[in-house]
Amino acid sequence: MPEPEVLDWLRARCGEFEFDVVGVFRRHGDHGWPFDASDPEDLEAKLLATGHLLPLPKEPAALANILEVAIVDHLLDATKGDPGIVARRGSERGYPDLELSGDRFGKGYHALDVKVARRDDRNPARTKSRITLYTGNTYFRWPQLHWPGTFRPFADYASHLDVIVLYEFVPNISSRVAGLELVVQPAWRIASRQRSSTTREYIGAIDLIEDLRAGRGEFATPDEFYNYWRGFPFRISQQVQRQLDRLIHQQQERIDELERRDRPEEDDPR
Repeated sequence: MPEPEVLDWLRARCGEFEFDVVGVFRRHGDHGWPFDASDPEDLEAKLLATGHLLPLPKEPAALANILEVAIVDHLLDATKGDPGIVARRGSERGYPDLELSGDRFGKGYHALDVKVARRDDRNPARTKSRITLYTGNTYFRWPQLHWPGTFRPFADYASHLDVIVLYEFVPNISSRVAGLELVVQPAWRIASRQRSSTTREYIGAIDLIEDLRAGRGEFATPDEFYNYWRGFPFRISQQVQRQLDRLIHQQQERIDELERRDRPEEDDPR
């Protein structure tokens, strides 16, 4: 199926998501046993009151990781029992966060990344910082190579999609999160011409929330997006250069092996 089939499924599933992680459980508490609660709200209140429940971390990266894991868990649960969908969770620092494939999506592979963005306290119409779409100097720049931390080469995916998680940071509640909103867009549609970091080789997204919702980025077509960012003068560290050299060498070895297999046997001169 074309990309809209995947988008429709993801948007429907993300619309069903509820973030119900309210804290970190602590084994020891100030109460007697047995411990009774009448419903989830009562249980939460009693766990907080007795010291069993500690608030989630305030640190943005830690909170974002909890949200990412919860959303990927939700999507994986949604695929269970559907023989037409194959789902694989990515590694913590790899790409993508979730890979979808199967008959329901036309047997191609679809990459899904979860991006968490806090609304700016001073200007809630924007994200506090730019979302990072891709690392620009590795798998994105050389999409035909199979980089470490990825399931397959970037170019092998039929689509690259993002779940953008928008939230308000509320320090005085245990979950730290309010006003949660999930937006699903093809990555190129929310791309900007700005990096998301001045020190790292990251491709940044637009930061106006209404434009994120509408998929109204700074590029008119996927080709315009890829041409711009693949021509961007990202720095190449020695470590990345060593990885690149190794991958190119491995690719050439595979090409040479295939050519040897396809080469017809030479006539025996005897």
